[in-house]
Amino acid sequence: MAIDKKDREILQLLQEDASLSLAEVAARVNLTQTPCWRRIQKLQSEGVIRKQVVLCDANKLNLGLTTFVTIRTSQHNEQWMQRFVAGATSIAEIVEVYRLSGDADYLLKIVVPDISRYDSVYKRLIRAVDLLDVSSAFAMETIKCTTALPLDYVA
Repeated sequence: MAIDKKDREILQLLQEDASLSLAEVAARVNLTQTPCWRRIQKLQSEGVIRKQVVLCDANKLNLGLTTFVTIRTSQHNEQWMQRFVAGATSIAEIVEVYRLSGDADYLLKIVVPDISRYDSVYKRLIRAVDLLDVSSAFAMETIKCTTALPLDYVA
């Protein structure tokens, strides 16, 4: 799918505030509502726009501890990976999971109220699957946190 300047403008606006009305988006990108709506529909049907969500403030939901966990495993087979993925994705406090290259095999982002709740998540995870090494780093401060993707690289 070719994404032009107008599409990028629409995406930038919606990434910052998906609650904008169609009329507001259309006006800000200098389009009438119907062509703007068609562009948004095409971006959705092509999978460029995956979904629209509400972003919550973790601190206001008593989730003040963010932990980044690196995991190493000695088992690199399909069965282990399926058990790991099933276990990790079933734990609500694990909000992001990445498979990595390099020294660590996986990176998890976990949000919880405190250390004891982190320990509970850790124990649920190790019950699900055998792990070779688990290393945790607790975020002291959030410097930047965004869901908006840079649009400068769109061809």
